[in-house]
Amino acid sequence: MQESDRPNIILINCDDLGYGDLGCYGSGRNATPNLDRMAAEGLRLTDFYMASPVCSPSRGAMMTGCYPPRIGFDVFGERGGAVLFPGDGEGIHEDEKTLPQLLQEQGYRTQLVGKWHCGDQPEFLPCQRGFDGYYGLPYSNDMGRQEGREDAPPLPLLRGDAVMQEQPDQRGLTERYTEECLRFMRENAEGPFFLYLAHMYVHVPLFVPPQFMRASRNGAYGGAVEHIDWTMGVLLAELKRLGIDEKTLVIFTSDNGSRARDEGGSNAPCRGTKATTWEGGQRVPCILRWPGRISPGRTRSDITAAIDFLPTLAGLAGASVPTDRPIDGIPFEGMLFDESATPVRDTFVYYFRNQLEAVRRGDWKLHFPVSSKGLDKPCLFNLADDVGESTDLADTYPEIVAELEAVAWTVRHDLGDALTGTTGNGRRPCGTVVDPKPLTAYDPEHPYMIALYDLADADGTLMAG
Repeated sequence: MQESDRPNIILINCDDLGYGDLGCYGSGRNATPNLDRMAAEGLRLTDFYMASPVCSPSRGAMMTGCYPPRIGFDVFGERGGAVLFPGDGEGIHEDEKTLPQLLQEQGYRTQLVGKWHCGDQPEFLPCQRGFDGYYGLPYSNDMGRQEGREDAPPLPLLRGDAVMQEQPDQRGLTERYTEECLRFMRENAEGPFFLYLAHMYVHVPLFVPPQFMRASRNGAYGGAVEHIDWTMGVLLAELKRLGIDEKTLVIFTSDNGSRARDEGGSNAPCRGTKATTWEGGQRVPCILRWPGRISPGRTRSDITAAIDFLPTLAGLAGASVPTDRPIDGIPFEGMLFDESATPVRDTFVYYFRNQLEAVRRGDWKLHFPVSSKGLDKPCLFNLADDVGESTDLADTYPEIVAELEAVAWTVRHDLGDALTGTTGNGRRPCGTVVDPKPLTAYDPEHPYMIALYDLADADGTLMAG
């Protein structure tokens, strides 16, 4: 890639947006005209995966191009949590090379707007991991003080490493994020730049401005999805206004599937939800648009994954992927430009809490016995015919079960597996700090904008309006 061909890159990552939540992926409940237009003008991937069904390991994997166990990003804190909480002492290790660091080294200006969730201690914040600037929440929007979480530290809104506000009004936060993105794009229009917008939506509690609530056919959830779509429209319009539309690759995806607990989210036609390794937990929308380079209106069903972003985008930027350590991502830029390009990835593995719960090779997916999923024996599904994983074919195709079992043991010896008690030889440690503490502490004398989200449900899960 010659220097003049290096694209600006905008990566948009939603929080808990399901496979079936966009019109271009079959939703009839949520209005997403801008994202549907983006898909019509670019490439829509049908078999795209995040490397984890929950936030922190999903995001750490995307930033490093590695499966979560590879970088020790699978179990956190003394409680063995699946995600990082305020004041946890873990984060992405300083020896890991992140996507923004690789782009920085090639002269890219880098900015994160929104949710980080890869470590909230000063040593692990975005500006220590490759971003020139940061504006957003360091973790999930439900981790502040709210009904049912009165003992939690106030939710911090950061600029760089500094807390700018505690307990911000979330109804205005997406609009503030959008303005921050526009400022960065205008200041760096000469490029190249990397903008990572990590939405707080549609993670609960849902705080939605009135105009989106009024327009929604799907309650607060639909309003949040339409707010996401509005932001997409603003960013695409700004690219054209700045004259850099054809110089910019825009990617839209989600960090894991919807939790789908009657708020309005959908992973259809996939089975399962966030925090499961059924398809609904990790198969998510992914749309890529680059006018003049990616032919419009295309759809591909190759197995692709967010861990593939690091080598793919590094290659487009002229950067070299580290060769002194294993990287699990596989570059797929060839298929962006060549409709006849052959698939580059034939295998994907599904981890949760350092448990290898499933393996996919080609159209076949094998689930291993996991009590939380109600499985007492391996179950085999053909995803080409049965994306809903409803018909177990393990007894019909024992030779495929044996083939995938062999793949699994190779993976286990490399990355480890708590289900079988296997220690992985290829694991690297996550970063840790001594004596961690939250970024904020509650002060009854502080003039918070919102002291408690007392309009949320008693369990702090939903605010509809």
